[in-house]
Amino acid sequence: MKIYNEQNVLDAAYDRLNTIFEEFENVVFSVSGGKDSSVMVQLADEVAEKLNKKYDVLYVDLEAQYEKTIDHINELKQGLKNVKTFYHIALPLYLRNAVSQLQPKWICWNEKEKDLWVRKLPKDSININNHQFDFYDRPIEFEEFLPEFTKWYKKNHKGKIAFAVGIRSDESLNRWRTIASDKKELYKNHQWTTLLKFNSKAVEGAYNVYPIYDWKTQDIWGCVAKKDMLFNEIYDLMYKNGLSIHEQRLCQPYGDDQKNGLDQFKALESHTWEKILNRVNGVNFGNIYARTSALGNLKSSKPDFMTWEQYAVYLLESLKLYNEDLMYHYVEKIEKFMNWYKKNWNLYEEDIPDKAEDPRLESQRKTISWKRIARAIERNDFYMKRLTFSQNKSDEKKLENMLKRYDNLLSVENTNDKHLKKFMEEYKNEKN
Repeated sequence: MKIYNEQNVLDAAYDRLNTIFEEFENVVFSVSGGKDSSVMVQLADEVAEKLNKKYDVLYVDLEAQYEKTIDHINELKQGLKNVKTFYHIALPLYLRNAVSQLQPKWICWNEKEKDLWVRKLPKDSININNHQFDFYDRPIEFEEFLPEFTKWYKKNHKGKIAFAVGIRSDESLNRWRTIASDKKELYKNHQWTTLLKFNSKAVEGAYNVYPIYDWKTQDIWGCVAKKDMLFNEIYDLMYKNGLSIHEQRLCQPYGDDQKNGLDQFKALESHTWEKILNRVNGVNFGNIYARTSALGNLKSSKPDFMTWEQYAVYLLESLKLYNEDLMYHYVEKIEKFMNWYKKNWNLYEEDIPDKAEDPRLESQRKTISWKRIARAIERNDFYMKRLTFSQNKSDEKKLENMLKRYDNLLSVENTNDKHLKKFMEEYKNEKN
């Protein structure tokens, strides 16, 4: 394992955990089912056993997750010996859905969609029927729940509180900043601690602590092997499916970064994938084109063996799997686009070029091509502005009908299209 100042990271983690249990009256370990938090809490259980201490665990269940992740959470419930309360949260929460512009957020454990749930509500969970949170009376953002839970926990427990998080500073620049910042308030000058603040207001006596902040991925798996720890077996499947230990991610797979793992989800747990197709708007479409310019990475994912016409049809067929109404809306727009060129240029469907000889004409929207059509579908362009359409009352009527059919279809906060934003503001005002 990595060595700092003649001490390896495992021994350093033991020292930090000893300090945490000795200095704080209450300790909460946040777990996700991933490798980092799993190793952290198992090390903590070992230290707590020696010190005759107890601690709490927080797990937020996002419903549409790997089955093996839930299996591992249940393993931890059985294997950890010194847990006071295991807060298994299964409340309806708004989650980011980066694979659909029409449903930029979805609600896990939504009672209105109970027949579509990926699995049954865990029997030992804290859910909509039995929770005692005074701050929760409706679905809230996942990011909002965590600070509210922290404040609720602080209010209901006496003494200092440590909220342990299994982040490692080498995973991202933001995580490194969290640890390395010289502007944060520390507990007794320990750099691996941070005084909790919400809206710039300090929560006195409450700190985030990061016991394994200086570990690397190799250290995590080395510790699992050395101490024969429990681990989420989905990582084995990821490795067998071609992902190195540095590429494996376990967060909910529809977020901005995690969406690139959708094809892994499909390959690793096909039975879970089938349920998710009907659960989260845009998942299959996201799997197909999550690496295209529409969602922020590569310029195009059109296979070399496909023409742009074939690719356009492929996208439409894929789109139909999660939103048939939207697919027909795009088809209607494309037909009108073609008919205009047929009427004014005497250009029939079979004569449409795969791509323009001069790409500048496509970018300037001055010519027709299958590439231009495919790009419009790929970008989920509701008004089809890339095909020179503008918003109209007919489109807005369709959008209004879709809003009635699909819960949380679109919100003002989650679109950059000024016309969609204006429509949603007016729709929301009329509804209120």
